[in-house]
Amino acid sequence: MSEPRLNFKEMCAKFDVTARTLRYYEYIELLSPEKEGRSRFYGPKEIARMTLILRGRRWGFSLEEIRQWLEIYERSGTRAQMEVLVEMADRQLKVLKSQREDLETAIAELQSLRDETASDLA
Repeated sequence: MSEPRLNFKEMCAKFDVTARTLRYYEYIELLSPEKEGRSRFYGPKEIARMTLILRGRRWGFSLEEIRQWLEIYERSGTRAQMEVLVEMADRQLKVLKSQREDLETAIAELQSLRDETASDLA
């Protein structure tokens, strides 16, 4: 039994990304689909990489950070990749927590202004 493969359109639909995004990820070598003529096919490895890319983006990592992290697996294996992930996550968690504090402050200020304005209108 052959492993499942997705064509270009199926890959876009599965991950809810535009064709432009998928082509860009190929251009910057985050993904390397199999090519048969003009068609592209994505096997389990590329599907897993896309999952990791999108998770990394959601967590705020740059595409370059994600690319370098994915390359670690190719060069040094799972353990080295996991060690780097811990370092990257620690760094990004600090950034996200700081952003959350900034958002909470902005929300409180806007809520206060809104409440004062609504009170003045009443």
